[in-house]
Amino acid sequence: MNPDSKTLWQGPRWALAALLALLGMVGPFAIDTYLPAFSGIARSLDASPVQMQQTLSAYLFGFAFMSLFHGAISDSFGRRPVVLWGVAIFTLTSVGCALSQNIGQLIFFRVLQGLSTGAGIVVSRAVVRDMFEPSQAQKVMSQITIFFGIAPAIAPIIGGWLFVLAGWHSIFWFLAGVGVLLWLANFRFLPETLHVAQRQPFNARNLLRGYWQLGSDPRFLLLALASGIPFNGSFLYVLSAPAFLGEHLKLAPTQFFWFFMLSIGGIMGGAWLSGRLAGRIAPQRQIRYGFMVMFGSALVNLVANWLFVAHVSWALIPLCVFAFGWALMVPVVTLLVLDLHPERRGMASSLQMFVGSMANGLVAGVIAPLVMHSTLGLAAASLAMLCVGLVAWVVVRRRWPKIGHANVP
Repeated sequence: MNPDSKTLWQGPRWALAALLALLGMVGPFAIDTYLPAFSGIARSLDASPVQMQQTLSAYLFGFAFMSLFHGAISDSFGRRPVVLWGVAIFTLTSVGCALSQNIGQLIFFRVLQGLSTGAGIVVSRAVVRDMFEPSQAQKVMSQITIFFGIAPAIAPIIGGWLFVLAGWHSIFWFLAGVGVLLWLANFRFLPETLHVAQRQPFNARNLLRGYWQLGSDPRFLLLALASGIPFNGSFLYVLSAPAFLGEHLKLAPTQFFWFFMLSIGGIMGGAWLSGRLAGRIAPQRQIRYGFMVMFGSALVNLVANWLFVAHVSWALIPLCVFAFGWALMVPVVTLLVLDLHPERRGMASSLQMFVGSMANGLVAGVIAPLVMHSTLGLAAASLAMLCVGLVAWVVVRRRWPKIGHANVP
């Protein structure tokens, strides 16, 4: 924690949470805004469904790769420069996407987009822990999750209407405009939160030592799995939205917002409750509640899709409850990850994001195409990914029972 944290931000805590959430919103906007335009982009660029799916997986693998370095760089040079450079590159690559004339060019610029957007969400987590003690950090992280939840709710609505009114190119011009505004906001308001005395030397030996320190710590790896993999139980449906919502539930692109509104409503509700519980119950107990909610909803979802033909009247409800459970536990697990090695919080955030992003890329490029045309397959894959995170958390609790017992591991 920065010893000067009380003087770095004079405004209300929620305002800093909102600013950091805006940084985290770039990633969801880069994905969810253009999903309703999939069919239009495919027709315009003469692209196959597999190639269109590659625009997602290329972005996600680029995101995952650079996530390894955003936090480590911020541990050495500060949080603010990494954020500003990341947002600037995102803006330029969004322009590149808008000007793409074929699917190869679009995939190329999507990779570059992925390389840049991780800066905001990775560094914002480190900023929270730079500025606040554990119980306050959990409240801020929950507030960020609430604000963050707005992005996937409004992004497909905006994308759907932009596509209908002005064509798919307008979606990426819109993202470029968002990038400009976000860069100006952070240039004006975001303070440098990493104290000079806490900075790490930027050299290969120190970086490799840090990566080895975290990568060889089984607690870190298991907590990263517990926080990152369950998200894919919900994210799978986002990636499969054109098939799930369009083919199975018979919704028009402009009606996709019902799915996103319900899912993000669940995330915002879970995040709100997480903030209310901060400092009142042990973190491990809150994490247990989150996993119980997710497991129950995922199991109901599997059984319902096995017994009945999916219908919009009920098929979205288990996904909303699943999102609630995820948001209830993920701020707590994230802080446990960051506090395992306090001197390398940026790098820890990077590696945690890398684990989740690699899983996202695998889901986008392999799992989603395999199961998206079956609602039962989607439900089974969602439950399976949740179980990976659940098993990881159970192992942590049995081997290191003190982790999550109090506000610090």
